[in-house]
Amino acid sequence: MNGRFASHLKIARLDHWFKQVFCLPGALMAVILDDLVVSRTMFADLTFAMAGVSLVASSNYVLNELIDAPFDSHHPGKSQRPVVMGRINIPGAWTQWLVLAALGLALCESAGRPVALSAMALWGMGAIYNIPPVRSKDLPLIDVLSESVNNPLRLMIGWYAIGGTDLPPLSLLLSYWAIGGFLMAAKRSAELASLGDGAPAYRRSFGWYTPSRLDALMVFCVVSASFLGGVFISLHRLELVLAFPAVALVLAWYWLLALQVDSPVQAPEGLWKNMRLMGLCLLAAGLVGVLSVVDLPWLAKLFDVQAT
Repeated sequence: MNGRFASHLKIARLDHWFKQVFCLPGALMAVILDDLVVSRTMFADLTFAMAGVSLVASSNYVLNELIDAPFDSHHPGKSQRPVVMGRINIPGAWTQWLVLAALGLALCESAGRPVALSAMALWGMGAIYNIPPVRSKDLPLIDVLSESVNNPLRLMIGWYAIGGTDLPPLSLLLSYWAIGGFLMAAKRSAELASLGDGAPAYRRSFGWYTPSRLDALMVFCVVSASFLGGVFISLHRLELVLAFPAVALVLAWYWLLALQVDSPVQAPEGLWKNMRLMGLCLLAAGLVGVLSVVDLPWLAKLFDVQAT
């Protein structure tokens, strides 16, 4: 019984909960752009929202494990997953999928209806990504774009949880989406290099992907994220331009990791062990945090180019 319980716990992928850190920039931007006064209630709502979206994400992971089991059997690492190994009660896992979603959405509702709706969209994207006949993960390019949309959805959850009104700036949402696209394309590139000729048996989209196509996709995503991020910075918070080199360094380092043999980018949940990457992330996050609250009026004069 304990072994069966541990297997059900494993398919919820609690080690992936750290991804809810992508909600925090949304919370920070809501405070800055909507000029909100930080309170204990904000922290409580943000805590409920992040706990709720963690459960919603686990619901999506359970769905992924159930539907992907036949394909995971062709993957050298994922073939050891509990569902593939027959260690899961299948009806119980389907119940687990629904219960986790219900609990997560209830927690998000306690942080506000917009938070719950954003979390519902996240759950819906999990269904689109995994369930036939759509199953966007099998569609080249669409798989990257549909999975990375979780990035702006998480940003919206943080934004609304802290009390942000309306929608976050579109330039910020699209830039965040493009960054997610880069991370997903880098993961696909690392997986393709690792799986080789057996990649299409694991996932149909790999029949179309090549290293050069994935490189081009990463370039597209990075350039798009940079351009849209520049639009956001110029319109809303010029000080953040000073954090740009650190953010660019994080993305460049991530790309280098994706090029390694048996790249750790294939399993992003383990990247917290990479001290250099984490150090760069902390540097970039620290700069963004400081520059979000420290005003530098001289920057406006420096970047103010007058028409001749």
